[in-house]
Amino acid sequence: MFNYLINLFFPKVCAGCRTILMTNETVFCTNCRHEMPLTQYYLDKDNQAVKKFYGRIEMQHASAFLYFNKKGMVQEIIHNLKYKGHEEIGTVLGNWHAEDLKELKLENPFDIIIPVPLHKKKFKERGYNQVTTFAEALSENLNIPYDTNVLYRKKYSKTQSKKNLLGRSENIESLFDVHFTEENHQKHFLIVDDVLTTGATIEACARALLKIPGAKISVICMAIAN
Repeated sequence: MFNYLINLFFPKVCAGCRTILMTNETVFCTNCRHEMPLTQYYLDKDNQAVKKFYGRIEMQHASAFLYFNKKGMVQEIIHNLKYKGHEEIGTVLGNWHAEDLKELKLENPFDIIIPVPLHKKKFKERGYNQVTTFAEALSENLNIPYDTNVLYRKKYSKTQSKKNLLGRSENIESLFDVHFTEENHQKHFLIVDDVLTTGATIEACARALLKIPGAKISVICMAIAN
């Protein structure tokens, strides 16, 4: 009865279009689930995510789940996840995409999932890392260990979204570093982030992880700027 009253006065709405959800819908309405702009990049070894890193970082695999367009559905979804505290969005997207990734046939499977870390100050401001629930869902569904201790952010920085590739590279080249032991040697690290734009943040994370002997790098993002 209490839950009924809560839903009556504060109905749950779709994270994509803000319409009121039906009782059998979770986070996204049925229409938004059907209209979700899926990239299917995991099926294409030469997709646009891979091409972002040509000549920069050797990637074993790179892909993104959704297309991100300005003022589009995915921008609304990521905004709600990143700034409105709707961490359940990451869980739903992670569970969904994990079913796709089970089809991947990699010569070197992922060993450890690494979320792009926030600086402690940023984490305190926001209260959570928007990538966490997506990464945790991938970890649980794919049975791959999830680790937030290996990679860390050294410096606090403001948003990079309006900087060009050169500006980003100059600013974040030294933002990340690693804590590692011999157990981390020869591991294949899967870096997970929200939106792939220039790839500069991922590149900086990868360069830090490549300090570990024998490290291999892959990346999966929730979305890619289209």
